[in-house]
Order: sequence, then C-alpha cells, then structure tokens
Amino acid sequence: MKVKTILVSQPKPKVDNSPYFELEERQRVKIDFIPFIHVEGVSGKEVRLQKVDLKDYTAIILTSRNAVDHFFRIAEEMRFKVPDTLKYFCQSEAVAYYLQKYVVYRKRKIYVGKRTFPELIPLIKKHKNETFLLPSSDKFKPNVPELLDELGVKWMQSTFYKTVVSDLSQYENVFYDILVFFSPSGIDSLFKNFPNFEQKNTRIAVFGNTTVKAAKEAGLEINIMAPTPETPSMTMALEKYIKSVNKK
Repeated sequence: MKVKTILVSQPKPKVDNSPYFELEERQRVKIDFIPFIHVEGVSGKEVRLQKVDLKDYTAIILTSRNAVDHFFRIAEEMRFKVPDTLKYFCQSEAVAYYLQKYVVYRKRKIYVGKRTFPELIPLIKKHKNETFLLPSSDKFKPNVPELLDELGVKWMQSTFYKTVVSDLSQYENVFYDILVFFSPSGIDSLFKNFPNFEQKNTRIAVFGNTTVKAAKEAGLEINIMAPTPETPSMTMALEKYIKSVNKK
C-alpha cells in the first residue's frame, strides 16, 4: 500500500530546514508530529528525598538537553549557587552547546563526547577522582550504570525529571500509514492510550535497538528500521521505504 500520511511520535522540529520537511516535500507525503511522551520535572523536595546534596559533587554528567534544563532548575529551587569549578561532562556537542544557555562556556571546564554514552567514558576515566552526579529521567539506558561502575568512579544517579505518557485520546479515530517511534516509552504510550490497537495496514518505523525490542515484545510487525549502515537516519529509512512502495 502506498504511503500518504506519517505520524512521528515526537515534537515538531523547530528548525525550518529539518530533513522531515524536505522529505515531506520531495515525496509528497503529509507528516504530523504528535509527542507520545513528555517530560515533567520532579520537585527539589523529591530530589532531597533521594539523598542528593548538590554541594557534594564536583562534576555533572549531562546526557541530554532535558538533563541540562532540570539540573539548573533544581539548583535554583534549592538555592544552590553552581560553583565555577564544577566540571561538565556532556554526551554530545549538541548538549554542550545547549549548556551555554546557563553558563559562560569559555569560563567553565566542559568535556564533550562524540554522540553516545560509551564514547564519553574515556573522558570520565581521565578524571576518576571527581565525584559525579548524573541527573536524569526515571528511565535511562542500563549500560550507563554498568559503564560507570566498571570505571570504579564515585557517582550517583538522581531522578530530576520523569518521562510521562501523553494523553492521545483525541486521536483515537485518526489513522496514519506509518507510525514512527524512537523509544520504548513511545511504544508503551501507544498501548496505554489505545489498549485495543491493531496494526492492520499501519506500517511501524522504529529507531534504535531498544525500540526494536519493545515493538517486537508488543507484538508489532516492524517495517522500517534505523539506524543501519545504509540508512543512518530515520528520514533516510522512511524515504527509502516510501520510494519502494509508492512507485508500484
């Protein structure tokens, strides 16, 4: 069946030159963006109950822009003045760049990984004597604590924000040719919102191994996967699939 409509389970890109907009124009398909999950911050009181005192840490591990926002939100709520000596270990350049929203970049000690958490580990290893805080959501990849424990560094994970299922009830009778997912939480949201969901002719696109696993466990047939050597991005994977089915 030809593809005419696509639902991406994430917020709409804020940049005008997003690959999704280019895909929409090139392949003449309609792409809607509806977040299946959203983030809610926890209170400073909840962080204290996790026995976290911000002054005890000399370094912060930041894996996402959400982690950056909520670390500084909690610091402000706790009336904690973030010291200039604090070291920042950012998982990617995008996270490090976003940090400039809160600190004067050139005056801080900032260490930047390439893209994934394992690629950040060598930088953390060089600073093993620091005491690290990992502000994160209530859901994070299991390899994160495993890698930090293997290093033998002093570290603590604390939940600064939570991943929450969005209310999608208004879309109960809306159908798309392709549903695109980027996390197990997105798959979870689909079935929490629509317990009786049947895939039928809907194609499922997934990004990442954990999302693949969650989709299979939910009984979904996966039609499009990324990243792969041939299609490293979701837009490339979508375009390849659309070209193959729409030309028939």
